[in-house]
Amino acid sequence: MPAFCQSDDLAVGRLLVASRDLGDANFSKTVILLVHYKEGQGAVGLVLNKRTDVPISRVFHDLKEASGRSDPVYIGGPVELNSVLALLKSASKPQGAERVFGDVYLISNRDLLTQTLASRAEATVFHTYIGYAGWGSGQLEHEVELGAWHIMPADVGTVFHADPDSVWEHLIRRTETQIANVYQPPKSATNYSSASGY
Repeated sequence: MPAFCQSDDLAVGRLLVASRDLGDANFSKTVILLVHYKEGQGAVGLVLNKRTDVPISRVFHDLKEASGRSDPVYIGGPVELNSVLALLKSASKPQGAERVFGDVYLISNRDLLTQTLASRAEATVFHTYIGYAGWGSGQLEHEVELGAWHIMPADVGTVFHADPDSVWEHLIRRTETQIANVYQPPKSATNYSSASGY
């Protein structure tokens, strides 16, 4: 049976949804937003659904702009846990930011992060991440071909979800429903589905 998601669907602004049998503890039940991708040159993504209990004000205790902020920091992935990246939804492109999709931008330098904190960006449109997920050339494509990840377009509601713990379960169910619809043979009128609960 062909893979439902092909590696040629990979691009900046795509979501990677971990398959149920992905065994890597770093990525089990994760949803990752690809923020950098070039075929043959590797990929960088941010795990969207690993929220910590640590507030921004504690992580950036040296920045007065972060003072008093209680919104939590996220673990973006296992690579370079001393680095900080952020995602911001903004009607206009912040100078120095990189567009990921729609009006969602990646903030990857400290000055722009400080400016964003100073602007009092709401937690509903601004998330900070410690570390990131990274793949070398061909590595992510190989994992997709093995069925480790489902690929789908990103949307703002998923990226800034108020309950990140629920995101993976919701997306994996949606993916499995799509796969079932693609591969299901037509039902005859007398074949009642047990999936309806009756």
